[in-house]
Amino acid sequence: MNHVTGPQAADISSEYHAEFAVGEHSARHLRRILRLYLVGSGLAVVADAAELALTELVANVVRHVPGRRCRICFLLEQGGVRVEVSDDRPEPPVRGDGDGLGEGGRGLVIVDAVTDRWGVAVRPDGRGKTVWFECRADG
Repeated sequence: MNHVTGPQAADISSEYHAEFAVGEHSARHLRRILRLYLVGSGLAVVADAAELALTELVANVVRHVPGRRCRICFLLEQGGVRVEVSDDRPEPPVRGDGDGLGEGGRGLVIVDAVTDRWGVAVRPDGRGKTVWFECRADG
């Protein structure tokens, strides 16, 4: 069963969480939610970059995580947003070189190019990892 918590009407919370199995069209829906949060919080200036980076992280889950289950978290901070995508797969993502005509391997190159910071952390429970990025309006 999918579980989502998010903004209620005009009440924009500083945090959004969703846990579910992502599919081919999930990134589109998550981009819309992220944009609503960013625009509603006066952070529209980082929306394009944050949406692109989110798309790449969700694509990695669709492509590499068995069952495609993940947890998405948007954390609105003073002057920016932090986005976290967690899954149960322990292997860290591999950053490709971004060269060539292949269809894969450029996702983290794109994330690095459009965000202010990003990284990978082992989940506190030791099961899997969290890939995160930050986009700053003031940076």
